[in-house]
Amino acid sequence: MTYNRYAVYFVPAPGPLADFGAAWLGWDVITGKTVAPPDVPGLSLPWNELTKTPRKYGLHATIKPPFRLAPGMSADALLAALEAHCKSLAPVTLDGLELAQLGRFLALVPQGDTTALRALAATTVRTLDPFRAPPTEAELNKRRASGLTPHQDALLQEWGYPYVMDQFRCHITLTDKLPKACATQTRNALDPHVTPLIPRPFFVDALCLAGEGDLGRFHLIHRFALSG
Repeated sequence: MTYNRYAVYFVPAPGPLADFGAAWLGWDVITGKTVAPPDVPGLSLPWNELTKTPRKYGLHATIKPPFRLAPGMSADALLAALEAHCKSLAPVTLDGLELAQLGRFLALVPQGDTTALRALAATTVRTLDPFRAPPTEAELNKRRASGLTPHQDALLQEWGYPYVMDQFRCHITLTDKLPKACATQTRNALDPHVTPLIPRPFFVDALCLAGEGDLGRFHLIHRFALSG
């Protein structure tokens, strides 16, 4: 398959959390298949409206945001570079994950000290950046339309994304942006289904190269263990 963009994700390994997340979003990034939604009573909106935007990405935490390949770079070279990079990285142990509201959307966020995870993300962004094509003016304007601080705009220009380095906050997105009351109701409905599935401690022990297909959905290309 030919991919339009690539990204480096943390994707939970196959198991109860990954299975529920794929069903909740309606797209399994690991298998590249649609999945029937779970039965979650008490939702604030129809399921497909809650999950429309994150569905195309699948269950994941972004480590290096989606990018087009730079001229002269190949997918095979990117894959080899990520494999070598992962061999230099040690796994990260978190206390766990919790369902939280970030602004207007719901996500699973790390519990405990995230210093090692933030360092892992930063070094991954730096190491693989030669593979990233510069953003177009339209892409820059789209990011700026959401409102950026001067520092975030500088990060956007340097790294192609405003929420990296010290602005990075690891999260696994579960919903679109929601009205406040809808977010609270959805969180209350979703929490008893997802929280019992989260391992504690929670290990970030692999990174995945993912690619965006022609239909706009991401597919897992390869998972590399962190073995440094």
